[in-house]
Amino acid sequence: MKINHNSLFLLLTLLGGTVLAQSKANKKNVGKEIPERLIDADFNTVKGPLNTVFNECVGAGRANEGLRADWQQQLAYVKKECGFRYIRFHGLLTDDMGVYKENRNGNPEYNYMYVDALFDYLLSIGIKPFVELGFMPNALASGKETIFWWRGNVTPPKDYDKWAALVKNITEHFTERYGADEVKTWYFEVWNEPNLSPGFWTGTQEEYFKLFQYSVKAIKSVNPAYRVGGPGTAGAAWEPEMIEFCVNNNVPIDFVSTHSYGVNQGYLDEYGNSGTVLAPQEFAVSGDVLRSRKEITNSSKPGLELHYTEWSASYTPSDPIHDSYHEAAYVLQKLKQVGDAAQSMSYWVFTDIFEESSPRFTPFHGGFGMLNTQGINKPVFYAYQFLNKLGKTELLNGDKMSWVCKDEKGNIQVLVYDFTYTLPDSVNNQVYFIRDLPSKEKGKLKINIASIPEGNYSLEVYKVGYRCNDAYTSYFDLGRPNQLTKLQVEQIKLHNSGAPILAEILKVGEGSVFSKELDIRENDVYFLNLIKL
Repeated sequence: MKINHNSLFLLLTLLGGTVLAQSKANKKNVGKEIPERLIDADFNTVKGPLNTVFNECVGAGRANEGLRADWQQQLAYVKKECGFRYIRFHGLLTDDMGVYKENRNGNPEYNYMYVDALFDYLLSIGIKPFVELGFMPNALASGKETIFWWRGNVTPPKDYDKWAALVKNITEHFTERYGADEVKTWYFEVWNEPNLSPGFWTGTQEEYFKLFQYSVKAIKSVNPAYRVGGPGTAGAAWEPEMIEFCVNNNVPIDFVSTHSYGVNQGYLDEYGNSGTVLAPQEFAVSGDVLRSRKEITNSSKPGLELHYTEWSASYTPSDPIHDSYHEAAYVLQKLKQVGDAAQSMSYWVFTDIFEESSPRFTPFHGGFGMLNTQGINKPVFYAYQFLNKLGKTELLNGDKMSWVCKDEKGNIQVLVYDFTYTLPDSVNNQVYFIRDLPSKEKGKLKINIASIPEGNYSLEVYKVGYRCNDAYTSYFDLGRPNQLTKLQVEQIKLHNSGAPILAEILKVGEGSVFSKELDIRENDVYFLNLIKL
């Protein structure tokens, strides 16, 4: 057998770093009292159906990127592993999708060839579009202001009737191509972050409400059952005003949508130059969601659905927290805090194939994605994969940072994490999260589950944390090169493959309790899968 010495050296380097770091940490804690965290559950004590807000929807950059083979391959993988049911992206009506132009007489011409290719693919893999209506086709725009490298036009329409005709025509096209029963299951969201003016919308709030009114009328004229909502704002803004406008003007609205990110400073910083700081507040992001639900409950339309169509730790695709192992625990913490306050929490985004600031030149640049451009799984990917593996029935559990579930076959799943805010004062994300960041011990984690039916079980234990399914730190060990070779990509994937860290066969007797003890460190995530044989 021929040995690839470069490959062997890289793998030994990565593994050696893990052993050395953990060995040094263990020596520091000799003689210290180790705290214990206890998770107690009973197989027969049920909390209720598992809330699956986490994988209702996921984000992507723009529609045109969805025509790429690598984007489609990554989406199929993420759909299979994480179970997302809807996808939302910008730029459906932007000129690079070839949707709209006008002839020499000013009459509209419509074309949906690129849209059809994209939507046909989405539906072929079992994922539905959460349709964002934007940005403005240049031939229909009232101005020339654009956003992003790919120049999405952010001006109001020069003619609202022509805008409504476009919205009606594409809705009719969707109905003819996919059937009314299918399109009834979709969502139509009008525009993106119109409160960030002049960033995403050069008009006023009043002009956005006018755009919404024309859009709703156009869509509902095709089928009154089609679901339309907004305002898709940044920072949970305009929600009471949106509902009030619709009530006062007899405008239908089926859901409220908005966005939130977990940083305390900055504005539309796609290059990450201003420096973002992870918010230290306990209820960053989740507090916005809970407040949105309260605003809806106290409004004239208390039953409206709430969709957070973008959220993450940070709003810039140049924030290294997105690549860090901290992101996995952060996401689980926020989803746990949100509970059932929203109908969807759409993580922004599934892939680093994302070109708001232009194509990126380095493999780990703080991109939004769960996967990097080469398809390397980041830690946050595993957080969503673990969530998707939970059974449909949640067991009662007093621990605030875990889920204990079971499925219809009697298998048991435990997802447990630690979230610890570690960002030092006066340090921003761009400086801190690019470092090698060893995690500190948090003590022993003990899991007890009573009343499990007797029999033989296979136990698989999975983990995400510092130097465990932590692709960025593997990249850091290589010196953070601007480009990765094919071999380096393969080795980083191999070292962060998501394989179980422990697998064993157990026998559970009648009336006995399943018990497992693990060491837990800052921002560790564990997934235990107990499979009845």
